[in-house]
Amino acid sequence: MLNFIYYPVSAILWVWHKVFGFVLGADSGIAWALSVVFLVFTLRAVLYKPFVKQVRTTRQMQELQPQIKALQKKYAGDRQRQAVEMQKLQKEHGFNPIMGCLPVLAQAPVFIGLFHVLRSFNRTGTGMGQLSMTPAENAATANYVFSPADVQSFLDARLFGAPISAAITTPVAQLEAYITDNVPDLPSRLNIILVAVPLMIIASIATHFNSRASVARQSEAAAANPQSAIMNKLALYVFPLGVLVGGPFLPIAILLYWVSNNMWTYGQQHLVFRKIDAEEEEKKQEAITRRNDNAPKPGARPDPTKKKGSPAALKTADSSDEEEDQPEISLQKSEKPAPKSTGTSGGSTSKPKQNRPQTNRGNSPKRNKRR
Repeated sequence: MLNFIYYPVSAILWVWHKVFGFVLGADSGIAWALSVVFLVFTLRAVLYKPFVKQVRTTRQMQELQPQIKALQKKYAGDRQRQAVEMQKLQKEHGFNPIMGCLPVLAQAPVFIGLFHVLRSFNRTGTGMGQLSMTPAENAATANYVFSPADVQSFLDARLFGAPISAAITTPVAQLEAYITDNVPDLPSRLNIILVAVPLMIIASIATHFNSRASVARQSEAAAANPQSAIMNKLALYVFPLGVLVGGPFLPIAILLYWVSNNMWTYGQQHLVFRKIDAEEEEKKQEAITRRNDNAPKPGARPDPTKKKGSPAALKTADSSDEEEDQPEISLQKSEKPAPKSTGTSGGSTSKPKQNRPQTNRGNSPKRNKRR
């Protein structure tokens, strides 16, 4: 029913096993373990851009939280109108809540597919997903893209003495399927515990620290939300505890998947958050620089012409155009020749009259009205 998941997952695992098997040997447990690890890395590399989009969506949702609360308060009695206004707000800001869940939704099918493919290497058990095969039938049956020879190689592989598809609680009857001509001994339960328990502890601690890093980057408003507070407690304590409780029932390869997935998440979070923080800091610095450039110097009046498109700037531009169109008027006084002096009987000379500017004092409207 889920072959569209099982075949791609098994194909990626097959490719990485061929790569590491060429170097370390096809029956090497480390080669099979690295195949699982790089299956995780392949998936996370494909989901890198959606993860970045998820981080940006989460931050955008935190920025829009005050507006969302205002809409919820305004349309508290009208759910339909509230949903319409919320969609309108999301559309205006290019906000898509689905992008925040895409990486998690994409990893879930891979986890299910890997779990099923790894269990299908040993189909001697009973119950869901098991075919109650004999060890001989199981070793001679292909597992999706893996040939019977690959299945035999997987059964022969040991990681520090433990089969990587075995769990702590695997029944002895199923462990007998790992007895082959190349490895005639029954896998030791102690070896499985010694490999699985450290992986369980590492996976639990890594899950806690990844959750703590995510919670630390939440805004105060988001952290104060009751639903967010509940989810934060689940992520910080319940999920890591779930790894410890459920670890004995999980195959070693699934624990490897969990550890490598948390390792990638821890490194990717720091890389992406550092990049986004640098971009936001650069935007803030550019905004501060633009504001400082437009601000007046100390003691000077603000210049409205610096604001492009403002009414003052447009008015100043229009007045400057009108001044350019008017003809230039010379304000320089015209020079008149000095009056000639005439002699008198007393030998005295008359002083030249001072040239005073003519005024229209006698013709002013107020003076005419008084007359």
